[in-house]
Amino acid sequence: MKKLLTILFLAAVVLTMTAQTARDDIKANPWLAGSNYVDYDRQLPDFKYTPAPMDYVPFYFSHYGRHGSRWLIGDDIYERVLRPLRKADQQGKLTAVGQQTLSQLEQFNKTTALRLGDLTTVGERQHHGIGKRIAEHFPEIFKSQGVAIDARSTVVNRCILSMVAECEELMAANPTARIHNDVSESLQYYLNQPREGRVKEAHNNIDRRALGEFSENKTHPERLMKLLFNDQQWAADSIRQGALMRHLFEVVINMQSHDDGIDMLHLFTNDELYDQWTIANASWYVRYANAPQSGNTQPYSQYNLLKNFIETADTCVALGKPQATMRFGHEVCVMPLACIMELGTCNASINDLNQLDRYWQNYKIFPMGCNIQLIFYKPTSGKGDILVKALLNEREVTLPVEPTGTPYYYKWTDLRKYWTDKLAKF
Repeated sequence: MKKLLTILFLAAVVLTMTAQTARDDIKANPWLAGSNYVDYDRQLPDFKYTPAPMDYVPFYFSHYGRHGSRWLIGDDIYERVLRPLRKADQQGKLTAVGQQTLSQLEQFNKTTALRLGDLTTVGERQHHGIGKRIAEHFPEIFKSQGVAIDARSTVVNRCILSMVAECEELMAANPTARIHNDVSESLQYYLNQPREGRVKEAHNNIDRRALGEFSENKTHPERLMKLLFNDQQWAADSIRQGALMRHLFEVVINMQSHDDGIDMLHLFTNDELYDQWTIANASWYVRYANAPQSGNTQPYSQYNLLKNFIETADTCVALGKPQATMRFGHEVCVMPLACIMELGTCNASINDLNQLDRYWQNYKIFPMGCNIQLIFYKPTSGKGDILVKALLNEREVTLPVEPTGTPYYYKWTDLRKYWTDKLAKF
């Protein structure tokens, strides 16, 4: 009976998650087409969590979070859009919309000087919000006298500043908290993205030609070119149209990362936004998720990180007092970590990339500021199992073992064994 109830519960979760399609999501909120550029605060949950079983209280918090919204990365990322538009302008080939687009991008490009990859004010605000809510949702941990909080970051500035923003909120909520911050190359082996052995080999053997063909089939620049250029023959002869469309989309969709960003979504139709999203969704899936196209190995890039979660939990659970472990890094860790942990439906294995959007949507996993939280609970009597609950972007998600009688709560001994056995088999 218990197993049947579990199956029915999981089926209900899947139905709830898939009732609205990705196309519906993006039509309702076009910024979701941004994949890893999505502003975390654009899709906050209702925070109505399932109460813990009677007489259980949270005592340990374990976390990995991505940095918040940022400027785009890459020295040429804005210029590769501006160059063809400047060229067209010099030859009188821009429409009025094309001229406006060029003018807006030239003005914005000035703000990017020496800023590429930096955390923006939007990203800082995301982490202040996350930190504040963590303290509010789990006061038994974060507002306890002298709680020890160990916070570690990769050596990248935007990650360090994201860590600082959350820790500021945790200290504001509890001035007695003892927060230890650490940033070091010595931590990179589990906080960042190592690629070794079978994982690296599978990543190198990805059929990039197939991904390229998928991208080309989803890129239809004809309408956009007519919107920007007044001479279509010139545009066909002088512009790499598909590349310009994809590069312009990347700049436009990341405007949500800036308080002073320019809303240029009107340059794209809903269908074009959706198609550009499907390209990114497939690319991220094949390169980092449990994709058969890359040998179902990519989640194991986070072998060291998951091992750190397990080993750190062993220590903190044994101590039994309020504590927190905070880790800060990148989406290339959060996404495969969510897969290897088998949070909800993150670990889905889909053979047909044309069907991927029905079952796996990247914006639900790794927006800017995305995070995975494990909350450990102990019985107030001191006798009984340690339980654990998982949150993905502050939403309750299922774990890959049999739950207790309370949905979303699992025995740590069961989950620990499952994950340890999984790592051992790899």
